[in-house]
Amino acid sequence: MSRLTLKQAAEMCGGRVDPRFEGVSFFGASMDTREIEPGQLFIALKGESRDGHNYATRAIAKGAAAVLAEKPLNENVPAIYVPNVLTALGDLARAARKNADLQVVGITGSVGKTTTKEMIAAVLCTTWETGKTSRNFNNNIGLPMTVLGLEDNCRMAVLEMGMNHRGEISYLTSIAQPNLAVITNIGTMHIENLGSREGILQAKLEILEGLQPGGCLIANGDDDLLWKQNGKLPVETVYFGIENDRCQVVAEQICCEDAQMRFCVRGFGSELHIQLPAEGQHLVYDALAAATVGLKMGVAPAQIEQALASFENTGMRQKIYEVDGVTIIADCYNAGPESMDAALSVLAGHKCTGRRIAVLGDMLELGARSQAEHYRIGRLAAARADMIFTYGRQSERILPGALTGGMSERRMHAFQTHEELAEELRRVVEPGDVLLIKGSRGMRMEHVLEQFLQK
Repeated sequence: MSRLTLKQAAEMCGGRVDPRFEGVSFFGASMDTREIEPGQLFIALKGESRDGHNYATRAIAKGAAAVLAEKPLNENVPAIYVPNVLTALGDLARAARKNADLQVVGITGSVGKTTTKEMIAAVLCTTWETGKTSRNFNNNIGLPMTVLGLEDNCRMAVLEMGMNHRGEISYLTSIAQPNLAVITNIGTMHIENLGSREGILQAKLEILEGLQPGGCLIANGDDDLLWKQNGKLPVETVYFGIENDRCQVVAEQICCEDAQMRFCVRGFGSELHIQLPAEGQHLVYDALAAATVGLKMGVAPAQIEQALASFENTGMRQKIYEVDGVTIIADCYNAGPESMDAALSVLAGHKCTGRRIAVLGDMLELGARSQAEHYRIGRLAAARADMIFTYGRQSERILPGALTGGMSERRMHAFQTHEELAEELRRVVEPGDVLLIKGSRGMRMEHVLEQFLQK
């Protein structure tokens, strides 16, 4: 986005500025004084335990151009004063997006949003200057700050939209105003708040409310609920899939060789041969979504192939590596029934000279379905792993599921602390074993991995 003066920004969000500071300009925004960059707007948000207004002076000292505030600050601090900082942040980003000359791809879904976002951005940046949601900035704070931080020369932006409740995607899409909307799937994440997969579907479809005229929805045609929308939505819809040959873009000839997923993509009159440096059919769906966006936007097939061939996952999402002869499948970012199923499939399919060991934490926000889903994952794990270790109260239900699935009781263990679990893993795991570590974000499964790897 272009630099904005405080006067311009105040007009966008209904704020007021001391005339002395109307000409002060900023680019980008941050609410963290530890990360703020010179020239950014400091967002003085009030949280449950901290009030950003108390850090305004520190932000200015670190180079912030000005502060977005709702409480009086030192008269020498350049500031935009508004009734509500969070509301003003959204209004500011919405206006900036409306005035920007760029195309936006908005992404939502139950599983795979961030990986799909990264793949789409990799494909688009082969042809245009492309910005994207950083880290997991996909909520009512992170998305507007991402929009305000897009470079002025950006022609494409890939924005991820997360949610826990109805209405959240509606708000985010009003800011992002996407030209293309992508829905990866409809799973059971957050079913505690939304009641059913049908409720989750309706919440995800809110992304269409902000779709720009002439925009298009790109959706997973193998997902039963999304496919039922075929022909019923008031926008052009392009489906991608593996099993549903009625989709406009399909993946065929899928195989896993040398820790790579190889497959052919056909659609829009093109044929692509993809070599993805990762394991798991769930990642084929993410790559298929990215290829569909690329083909729809006119990216050359060879560029799409090259972008996906060099793809590397981000953060704590699936990474596979070896330490002292033990293969680690680290997938600690989050977990729900669908992604847990996918991760166990990766464990089962990975080459192994020892044992396949599943270390599974609680899957949160499943509400009344929690016990049944943990039990079901236990049955799946019994068929795909040689040993199971669980962390958390809810994941204890995995063990009777595994027992019913045929696993011996002596091959499964439950723990309530990271330390005890890591200590047992250090005692049991041997060279040649493959170790999967996965759980919901709140379970902090990366701490188990860190302690296990300590000598």
